[in-house]
Amino acid sequence: MKNSKTITGFLDFSVIAFIVFIIMMMLLWGCKHEPMLVPVLTTGGETPGNVDTTTYSESSCDPDSAYFANDVLPLFISNCAKSGCHDAASHEEGIILDSYTHIMNTGDIEAGNPSAGKIVEKISDTDPDDIMPPSPNAPLTTAQINLITTWINQGALNNSCNGCDTVNVTYSGTIAPMLQSKCVGCHNNTSTSGNINLSNYAGVQVQALNGRLMGAVRHNAGYSPMPKGGTKIPQCEIDELNIWITDGAPNN
Repeated sequence: MKNSKTITGFLDFSVIAFIVFIIMMMLLWGCKHEPMLVPVLTTGGETPGNVDTTTYSESSCDPDSAYFANDVLPLFISNCAKSGCHDAASHEEGIILDSYTHIMNTGDIEAGNPSAGKIVEKISDTDPDDIMPPSPNAPLTTAQINLITTWINQGALNNSCNGCDTVNVTYSGTIAPMLQSKCVGCHNNTSTSGNINLSNYAGVQVQALNGRLMGAVRHNAGYSPMPKGGTKIPQCEIDELNIWITDGAPNN
């Protein structure tokens, strides 16, 4: 009888211990969770480790907004970040204008206040010795200056939008504005890099129909990649060019 009671007591203790173990494990599992990651949005600068946390959206384009990736960066690449000026190799006066980080860190831009830095002052200057880009480069148009000013006023964000339309492709509404922001800074009446002028329809038509325009924007072997010193333009814009050229490059 004594042995029977001992065994029964041992079994009762084992059952209780097992139940307690299960309860403890359930509590531990219930408390375990993954750490919450909270993205931090800013209007300029970098977090430690050079991680860019500024707003970068692929939403539809708002006609009242200026977008860095779509509108502003192409202007800097085409007109300013060129050899001998403000590309990474030349970095005149320590200014590099080939990316968002470089533009914000070296371009003396204060988000929300265009008059605080020198960028707007330089591109708006009427003195031929001080204006940027310098002669013989063509100055930025009033619309381009207003676009950069608007971008700074709106916070100088590292933003973008999806404004690509491969259905309604026209020279005046699609191709000319694209080339104006991305190419004409180098290929214009006064600065015809490679003897190519893309500031008017006649010049664009020649390069479109001889295959050099598509070869350049596609970065095909044997062609000088365009934009020079910049990344390849978005695939949708390449598609827009191809549609227009395939249609005969009409002046519409």
